[in-house]
Amino acid sequence: MIINHINLTVTDVGATVDFLETYFGLRRQDGDEKFTVLFDDNDMVVSLMKGGQAKYPPTFHIGFIQDSDEQVNKIYQQLKADGYNVTAPERHHAWTFYVTAPGGFMIEVLS
Repeated sequence: MIINHINLTVTDVGATVDFLETYFGLRRQDGDEKFTVLFDDNDMVVSLMKGGQAKYPPTFHIGFIQDSDEQVNKIYQQLKADGYNVTAPERHHAWTFYVTAPGGFMIEVLS
């Protein structure tokens, strides 16, 4: 059995979709400013629903595992160059960094 669907409540569906498409390669199938469905390379469904507030526990996050440290660094550099507030990758349980998506949830990028 595999997990193949996650639903996230976000404060801004459009900005979150653009962010996930630009930096993580998700593909929009359908949607509007209230609800959008995206797919990853393995056809996992990520649905985004508009909510007044995105209230997640402090440690909640979704992760995008990369094939190499270099790919983590590349995404970090792209985000930083585009003005996102990101802390440089560090070695913890993996080569990793975190970024807050425009919709109000945390993303971990790691290898």
